Amino acid sequence: MNKNIDKSDLRRVILSTADQFTEGLELVKDIQIEGEFQSITISGMGGSALPGNVLRVFVNNVLTNSTKKRLPIFQSRTYNLPPEAYENSLNIICSYSGNTEETISAFQEALDNNLTCVAISNGGKIEKMCKENNIPLVKLPYPYENFQPRMATGYFVFSIFQILVNIGLIDDVREDIVTAADKLQKRIIDLEDIGKTIAKKIVGKTPIIYTTTKFKPLAMIWKIKINENAKTPAFWYYFPELNHNELVGFTNPQAEFFFIFLRDAEAHPQVLKRFDVTMRLLEEKEMTTEVIDIEGDSILEKLFATIALGDWTSYYLALEYGQDPTPVDMVEDFKKILG
Repeated sequence: MNKNIDKSDLRRVILSTADQFTEGLELVKDIQIEGEFQSITISGMGGSALPGNVLRVFVNNVLTNSTKKRLPIFQSRTYNLPPEAYENSLNIICSYSGNTEETISAFQEALDNNLTCVAISNGGKIEKMCKENNIPLVKLPYPYENFQPRMATGYFVFSIFQILVNIGLIDDVREDIVTAADKLQKRIIDLEDIGKTIAKKIVGKTPIIYTTTKFKPLAMIWKIKINENAKTPAFWYYFPELNHNELVGFTNPQAEFFFIFLRDAEAHPQVLKRFDVTMRLLEEKEMTTEVIDIEGDSILEKLFATIALGDWTSYYLALEYGQDPTPVDMVEDFKKILG
C-alpha cells in the first residue's frame, strides 16, 4: 500500500541514512585547500543549507575538548555573501542540484572577489563554474532515483567536516563518527515505529516544534521535513526566547495545534523548568503536547537520531494524508513562474 503513495521509495532512503557518514568522509579524503582560515562561510539554500546548522552543533562539541581554537561558522541563505565571508573565511558553496540560483549568485560574488572556495554538489552549473575557475569540487553521489537534497544532510555534514580536518581546523574524530553511524543503524527501525505513532497523533493538526537553543537546528529540520514530506504547515521555535513572545500568541489560538517538545536532559535547569511550565500552560488551553527526549551516547547520535525520527514522523504523516513524500511540486512550480 505504501508504495502506491511513496512512488520513489523514500522509506529506503531514510533506512540508509547512516551510510552517508563514512561515505561523506571518503568523498573528501584527497581534497586539499591552501590557506589559513579563521572561519568558514557556508552558502546554500533549502536542503543544501540544513547541514550548516547541524555542523555548527557538532563542531562546537568537538572543539570543546580540543586544544584548537573555536571555529566561527557563518551562513548565507540568500544571493549575497555576508561580510564575514571576506575575513579570512573559507567559502563553502553547497548546492546538491548545482543549479540553485541564490547559491550560484553567492559563488559568483566569491569568485569576483578572489575568495578561497570549495564547492559541494552533484553537478549542474556549480560543477561547470568549478571547472572554469579551477575550484575544488566535492562531487556528491545520486544514490537513488528522485533523491532529494533534504535527505543528503549526512553527505554534506561529513564532507565539510573532512574538509576542516584536511586543513587542520579540527581534530579527526573518524572513530566517533563510525561509532555513531553504527548506533544509528541499529536504532533506525525503532525510530520508525515511534515516528509512525507520532504521525497518527498529528493528523488534522498543525505541528509546532520546540527545543533548546543548542538544538534549534533539529526543530527547524523537523519543521522543514513536515513541510516538504507531508505537504502541510509546521512551525518551530526555541527556549527560552519563545517564552518572551510566542507563548502569548496562544492566548487566543486560531487553529488546532500539536506541540512537539524536543527535550535535552542536559539543558540548563531553568530551561527544563520552562519546558514543564510551558506545557502546563498550553494544556490548560486544551492544546496537545508531546515530549520527545533527545537521546544518544554522543552528540552525533543525538543529532542524527532526532533527525531520523523527524524523517519518519513526516514520512508517515505524508502517508496519512495520501501524499507522495518525495516530490515538491509547489517549489518546482514556483521556480518555473519565477523564471
